[in-house]
Amino acid sequence: MPAIDYTVYLVTDDPARYRGAMLDHVAAALDGGVSVVQHRDSTPGKRRLYETARALRELTRARGVPLIINDHLDLALAVEADGAHVGQGDLPVAAARRVLGPGRLLGLSVTNELEFNAAELALVDYLGVGPIYPTGSKADAAPAAGLPFLTVIAARSPRPVVAIGGITVERARDIFAAGAAGVAVIAALSQASDPAAAARALRAACGR
Repeated sequence: MPAIDYTVYLVTDDPARYRGAMLDHVAAALDGGVSVVQHRDSTPGKRRLYETARALRELTRARGVPLIINDHLDLALAVEADGAHVGQGDLPVAAARRVLGPGRLLGLSVTNELEFNAAELALVDYLGVGPIYPTGSKADAAPAAGLPFLTVIAARSPRPVVAIGGITVERARDIFAAGAAGVAVIAALSQASDPAAAARALRAACGR
């Protein structure tokens, strides 16, 4: 599998939170430099999730950007996504890897050191670490872990670390300085008046 650029990792938001149509907003952010898209949607209705994921697959494939599906491994396979992301309460990593097979990306959320120590890192491609700062984008988010935690995990992890939670353009430089391979952002892009410019600013913050 080719190396993945995790620098600007867009996680989709509740469609009602976008300034305009979600797909148009995501397309603009992609044109501004988003390097990975994760489709996350906790509302019911698998058919609607499928249709949205298919549309995102078209947008990302046209730009050569990986599409990750949060939690729903069957949906990831159905739309031929590049991978899936699981949390601590989702399907266990070993089971998720068996479903996806060896050719797709698998990400795992880690919110504390105990979860990191227990993670089956040989079976995942990257870690989503956080929330680093307080966030309002996820109702059941864990307490903010802070930059020192991110620094420790980034130094110890054999897999790329993508930081998530309360990340803004202004905070992104500190996130990269702590050792993260990328910033996973929701509101910083979904609520941006100019998502392409916001994506460019996030990419510029990495300093690489």
